[in-house]
Amino acid sequence: MLRIGQGYDLHRCVAGRELWLGGVHLPSLWGLQGHSDADALLHAITDAVLGALALGDIGRWFPDNDEKWRGANSAALLRRVLDDPRVSGWRLVNLDCTVITEKPKLAPHIPTMREAIAGIFQCSSERISIKAKTNEHQDAIGQGAALAAQAIVLLRRAVDYPED
Repeated sequence: MLRIGQGYDLHRCVAGRELWLGGVHLPSLWGLQGHSDADALLHAITDAVLGALALGDIGRWFPDNDEKWRGANSAALLRRVLDDPRVSGWRLVNLDCTVITEKPKLAPHIPTMREAIAGIFQCSSERISIKAKTNEHQDAIGQGAALAAQAIVLLRRAVDYPED
């Protein structure tokens, strides 16, 4: 059995915060505004996994009005979802992500982000695709006021397929 899910997240860019993306700290003069560490890429991935299994979204699992999740590490949140019994019986086939931002340039960081995400899923980084796009200086993203991420995930039920 296979399941496909898609996720999307957008955060404002703000001075005075660290920039976390794909579980990796990136050098930047600004970060993303949010209740947790605001890792938009991991949030989109988390929503894609939850959507594939019809389990709601990241906001339902980790509400931004719950102080327990303030400053939370998004990699730990995704790992918590993956360890849930309703999710742990599924394995990642592949993950395709797009990050939309004008800066910083992501190309040098993509291999590290792929490895970090593969570590969370406990799979090969060959299953993880990350692309970086700009909005050609249009809208809030193009003006550098926000960053967005999209993710599409394909999961397979573990009992249906032997590990490779």
